[in-house]
Formats: sequence, structure tokens, C-alpha cells
Amino acid sequence: MIRTSAVLPLLLLATPAAAVDLQMVTKIRDEAFHRSMVMDTAAYLTDVIGPRLTLSPQLKKANEWTRDRLSGWGLSNGRLEAWGPFGSGWSLDRVSVHLVAPTIQPLVALPRPWTPGTNGPVRAKAVYAKLEKEEDFEAWKGKLKGSFVLVSAPMEIKDEDVVPLARYDDDELSDLGKYEIERLDEKREEWKKQRGFRQKYLKFLREQGALAALGHSQAPGVLFVTGTSGYKKDSERGVPTLILLPEQYNRLVRLVERKLEVELEIDVRATFHEGDGMGFNTLAELPGSDKADELVMAGAHLDSWIAGTGATDNAAGCAVIMEAARILGAVGAKPRRTIRFALWTGEEQTLGGSKGYVEAHFAKRGPPADPQESDLSLEQQSKPGKLELLPGHAKLSAYFNVDSGTGRIRGIYAMENAGAAALFEDWLRPLRDLGATQVTMRKEGSTDTEPFDEAGLPAFPFIQDDVEYVSRTWHSNLDVYDRLKREDLMQASAVVAAFLYEAAMRDDPLPRGPLPR
Repeated sequence: MIRTSAVLPLLLLATPAAAVDLQMVTKIRDEAFHRSMVMDTAAYLTDVIGPRLTLSPQLKKANEWTRDRLSGWGLSNGRLEAWGPFGSGWSLDRVSVHLVAPTIQPLVALPRPWTPGTNGPVRAKAVYAKLEKEEDFEAWKGKLKGSFVLVSAPMEIKDEDVVPLARYDDDELSDLGKYEIERLDEKREEWKKQRGFRQKYLKFLREQGALAALGHSQAPGVLFVTGTSGYKKDSERGVPTLILLPEQYNRLVRLVERKLEVELEIDVRATFHEGDGMGFNTLAELPGSDKADELVMAGAHLDSWIAGTGATDNAAGCAVIMEAARILGAVGAKPRRTIRFALWTGEEQTLGGSKGYVEAHFAKRGPPADPQESDLSLEQQSKPGKLELLPGHAKLSAYFNVDSGTGRIRGIYAMENAGAAALFEDWLRPLRDLGATQVTMRKEGSTDTEPFDEAGLPAFPFIQDDVEYVSRTWHSNLDVYDRLKREDLMQASAVVAAFLYEAAMRDDPLPRGPLPR
């Protein structure tokens, strides 16, 4: 039993609940669940435009289509804003890989973006030369000329021990709410070592006269394919580098180890798109009123890899951001702050679009003390350069990001910002029946919140159900429209729209944490 005298101090110290506009939340939910266009948007980006590699012709189409779509919904100042330079664009015109001896079989394979083509069909023998560290080079000097090189150890195919389609249960969400301290010191040297090896590996293959390098995907039965750093003007592009299904790759290694003559025919036709190297972000906004010079932002990345059509990574996030914009316009929202919607490009390689935007509008950072760390993220750098704040830095109230697949939103990362966490708890209250319940103080990186966070700006990624993101669709040939979950994307659109409205209507900007040192 607690005496009354003990209760009063607790009540006085308690933080009052922020007033949430429940009438607007009701309108947002009605529009999101009864007149949704989120799947139509996602279908156009994936089925019609297709994969959207940075600086490719398809990404240019996506930039222009999203700008026109947002403008057509009545948003203001729809535009493409340049960032960069990034480097070269790249697109795939054709790929064909066949085993032609000791038997014939077509193989499932894709080249890694920004590796060169073969200049027509090429037949050659396959050599198994495991090249997984620099020390492996010496044994293969003078032995690879005119060969297709199987460069990785075969994958052991094991029984699956995780459920492919996964959602958070109550216990997992609760665990996510527990703060964890991460140590980065021991990771930095490994990051630099891996980056240096990749360049030496490509150069070694080219100098040794190899015709192509073949590796395997990271999981059985699924083709996961990402690119090289060949988009950089001064980067080593090496030889054509292809990724095969592990099961087919393993067979090739076994045939070579039987001392059989293994012959392949490979045809890769790829185009490098040279030019000024500039990328573009799509931007549009819902104008504010009495606080129109202040901003609330939401974004997702428009670029993708090439194995699928970039559906869960990240047409899903783009469709949610665009749908949130459409919803707020449709319900007649009149925000006090300007709400700006951004579809970034270059995320998959360098976070280039969001980083370029932050540097142009909010803050710049000088070069790190170690020049070798210049292309590492801030957390990867041992001694980052000095942060210079621009006038726009004080005008951004919050940035919200969607980039974790097709899963419904289950909460939000408060990014160690206790003041923001308290607000988010209140904003989630009328959305709890949709499954959005958890606020965690943890940080989450490796997406477009990172440049904002590194500049000391309040930037928050949402917590989403994984569904089959990591296990199946992330950067893979299964990243297609059929993997999208309609109800999840409708729910996410409603949550994002509600958060944007609440952030735009507050008397004060969202609380900020300390500037990064």
C-alpha cells in the first residue's frame, strides 16, 4: 500500500502524455485501409521499371516517374536534386552461362555489377583456385591464364534451422527494447583489411590473364548478387565476376577435383555509362504554415541491385513513403512544418544520395585523419574530421526512414534519444492495435538515417517484421513484387503518415541528442 503523500511527488514528476490528434489519426487510417494505392506504386516500380542500379537508365526512369507521381498527387516542388559525383553507371544487357563439358547444362548465374563483360561468348576450362585471402595468390601465379576461375570453397548445404518467414513475437519485441552497448574498435581493422583485399584480388585475376571469376551465392537455392567498387573512376574493375547458385557451383568444383576436363561457355554483355557521374534524389513536399521554414522529413532509397526487381529492397519503402504523402494530401492535412519526402539513390553503394543531401543542406565533415578511412562510415573511422554545421541544421525537426523490407512496422528505434522515445510512446498509442508497439533506445545503422545521425540530426528508422527479408529477398533474385505483403505495406503507410503529422504539428521541434564527437 502506498500512502497519498508518497504518490503526489511521483505524479508531479511524471511526464504528461503528449496530445495526439486522434481525429487526424482516424482520417489517416481510413484513407490508408480503404483507398490504398501502395501496391499500385510498388508494382510500377518493380514490374514496369524493374531493377534500379545506381546511375543506370532504369533508375533515371524511376526518378522521373516518382517525381511526376508525387506532383500529380498535388505535392509541391517535385524535383530531382543532384548529388555526387558517384562514378560510372552500369547495366546488364545479357548473360548466359553453360557447362559444355564433360556434359551440357545451363547454369543459373549473374555478373556482379561494375565488372566488365566478356565481349561475346567465350569457351574455356574451369580451374578451382580458392582465393579467399592474399596469401592464396602465390600458389596460383602463372596458372590461371585463359581460364575461368572458381574462386571460393564449395558451400556445405545444411538443413535449414530457421523459419524463412519470420515476425517478431512479444518476447522478441521486448528483448529489442533492451539497450545494448556496441564495441566498434575491433571491427575497424577488419573493415579496412577486407576493403584492401578486394582490390588486390581483382587486380591479381586481371594480371594473371583469367577470363572470369566464379563464386557462389550466400544461401542454397537463392541467387544473392551485389556489386563491386568498379563504379569508381580509379577503381580496379578486374575480370567478369559471376555468382552461381551454390548447388551448381559445388558440382563444378567436384568435377574439377575428379580431374575431369571441365569446360564452360560464358557470355556477359554489360554497358558502362560514363558521364559526369552525378546521381539524383527525388524530392517533393507538403508545405507548412506558421512553421513552414522548419522541416520534417521521411525517406527511403529508390536504387536497388539487379538480381530481382528491387521489391522489398526497397520499392516497398518507397511505396510506403509515397503513400504516406498521398494519404496526408488526401485527408487535407495542413501541417505547421513543411513535410518533405525524399527517395534517395546510391544507398546500396555509399549512402551517396542521403549523404550528399545532408552535406548540401545541413552539415559537412572534414576528411578523417587517416586518408585510408575516407570511404568508411563515421562509426568505422578512428579519427573523423571536424563537423561544420550549416544554417539548415537547426531547421530539421526529424527524419524518418523505411528500409527493412515488406514487413509491417512494429515500432521505432529512438537512436539513444530519450526525449524522442517518450514522444514516440504517445504517438504509438492509437496505433497499437495495428501491431506497432515497441520503442527502443537502440541505434540502427547501415541505411539512410546514418548521414543524418552522423551530423547530429534526429533521424529514426522504423522497426519492421523481417518476414523473409534476410533469409530470402534481400539483394536476391527473389526480391520481386510477389514477395510484397499488401496488408503490411498499408499498415506501414498509416504509421508513417501519423508520425509525420504529429512531428509537423508540435509546438517545439523534436528533442536532439548531443552532437557527435
